[in-house]
Amino acid sequence: MKRTKPPFRADHNGSLLRTAPLKTAREKRAENAISAGELREVEDSEIAKIIARQEEVGLQAITDGEFRRSWWHLDYLEGLDGVEGYLMDQGVAFTGMNTRPKGVRVTGKVGYSSHPMIDHFKFVQAHTKRTAKMCIPSPSAIYGRTGRTAVPVSVYPSLDNFFADLGQAYAKSVRAFADAGCRYLQLDEVFIAMLCDPHYRQTLSDRGDDPDHLGKSYADLINMAMSDIPSDMVVTMHLCRGNYRSTFMGSGGYEPVADLLFNRIKVHGYFMEYDSDRAGGFEPLKLAPKDRSIVLGLVTTKTGKLESKDDIRRRIDEATKYIPLDQLCLSPQCGFASTEEGNTLAEDEQWAKLRMIVDLAGEVWG
Repeated sequence: MKRTKPPFRADHNGSLLRTAPLKTAREKRAENAISAGELREVEDSEIAKIIARQEEVGLQAITDGEFRRSWWHLDYLEGLDGVEGYLMDQGVAFTGMNTRPKGVRVTGKVGYSSHPMIDHFKFVQAHTKRTAKMCIPSPSAIYGRTGRTAVPVSVYPSLDNFFADLGQAYAKSVRAFADAGCRYLQLDEVFIAMLCDPHYRQTLSDRGDDPDHLGKSYADLINMAMSDIPSDMVVTMHLCRGNYRSTFMGSGGYEPVADLLFNRIKVHGYFMEYDSDRAGGFEPLKLAPKDRSIVLGLVTTKTGKLESKDDIRRRIDEATKYIPLDQLCLSPQCGFASTEEGNTLAEDEQWAKLRMIVDLAGEVWG
């Protein structure tokens, strides 16, 4: 059955490959060769084009491709009170490479006053008659990368106080998006998904954190972020094991976090990576409550090779051994450009994947 509210049978994760005019403009702005206003004009023009392209391939959820951001998370986090960006000594380790050495850290009481991404959302909403979708990082993104390095004891002696302030800031931010008209919000959650990886769990233990306790804290932060939403707002979470220039950070099936996801966290739907065996099997889906949607990320964004419809259909059939078809939707496993560098595929390959997802969803669900 076709769905009229999100998540949609054919959905996507938000970010899209940055276009050549946008990349050029951002480079010129970094060199002070153009003004902030001139960059914004290029952003507006390129976003209008990719909104039209999303509509043309048949998507119902429409984003700005995160074209105004450099990172999936840092640009948003820097907009919170008491948080600043800075250059780290080295980037975060992914398979075969490190990210650019950019991070965020807490410098004062974390709060929410206003945020430029409210206007980013309004632009999308004003340029489509379909559902404008907003994606922001999950609250865990401040602490999950570097732990106490990001939250100095001198600023927050008690982590409980930090998490309480962070949760309140997110609740105000999410409400501000709702007040601006947003009815489809996605929280991008890496650090709960990373709890599926035994090596990452060991890293947390080595730095003095309890992985299970931290997971519960992250879950409670998500619930706090949703604590003041209107009844017609849909909040989903995207679970990601890392996405930087087609590389990843972690591996492991969802079993270690399944109870947390489905019994503690109160989101309306879950975008779950399932494009490779790094994500394990579908068995944990049997724990999903009947009122939640599972968006199967069966199409990879890490390569340009187009999956066969028959193969994806077989995977969907396999998932229905554990969860009814009516609770399922289809999407890519992640964004195509979690950072402005983008993954290693071409724009036409990106659009071919999105069109295939729309076509196949129509065949599977009608």
